Amino acid sequence: MTTSPRNAALRLPGQGAPILLTCEHASHHIPPPWRATDDDAPLLADHWGWDIGAADLTAGLSASLGAEAVLAQFSRLVCDANRAWDDPSCVVRAIDGRPLGLNLGLDDAGLKHRRKTLYDPYHDTIDAALSAHGAPRLIVSIHSFTPSLRGEARWMEVGVLYNDHDALAETWAEAIAATGAIVAKNEPYSGKAGLIYSAKRHGDRHGLPYLELELRQDLINTPEGARRWAERLAPTLTPVLRQAGLLPG
Repeated sequence: MTTSPRNAALRLPGQGAPILLTCEHASHHIPPPWRATDDDAPLLADHWGWDIGAADLTAGLSASLGAEAVLAQFSRLVCDANRAWDDPSCVVRAIDGRPLGLNLGLDDAGLKHRRKTLYDPYHDTIDAALSAHGAPRLIVSIHSFTPSLRGEARWMEVGVLYNDHDALAETWAEAIAATGAIVAKNEPYSGKAGLIYSAKRHGDRHGLPYLELELRQDLINTPEGARRWAERLAPTLTPVLRQAGLLPG
């Protein structure tokens, strides 16, 4: 287990599985010198601040699969590692019209410092992990979603998000559904709408297939729940790896 410069990322070692797991919203930590206000605390604890259960799910999948993993160690409210840096939603100033104290008065120098010490080192850690091994790998980004958003219930338990790799996503969704889980493709968000930035960024750069997994937060909001789902989902990646040519047929 290693951390990147300034602790921007946690890197969990693998045991040779042809998969790299990433988790862009693993933490609601606010690294110094930045500080959240008291009014920010509820947002940090909620889905605005991190993906609840995603870190435990990633660690469980890493252990079950023998796959290396890279987890961000800062809140998405500091900067969102699953957005392009020039995307306005990468560093948000307000949530639902409510000013975010953490980012009030943030100037260009402060933005550059966040990029240099957190955002870039996180993505550099993923690049380093992918460059350290000669064998190709499947990139799988791990996220979670709320059971409802703005009064609209999410009926699915699992979402498989994709952009360029439709056939791999179909295979994975079918394998997950075979476990009895309620699964949807490109729901509750769509990879074809640009919402799997990190996986696409690194997949395109290294010429590797990539997918994103979304799991409903009420299913993994305890360590035990995350462990059970990790054990349930780990075998479903085998047919995906075979189809991608990363395991013998």
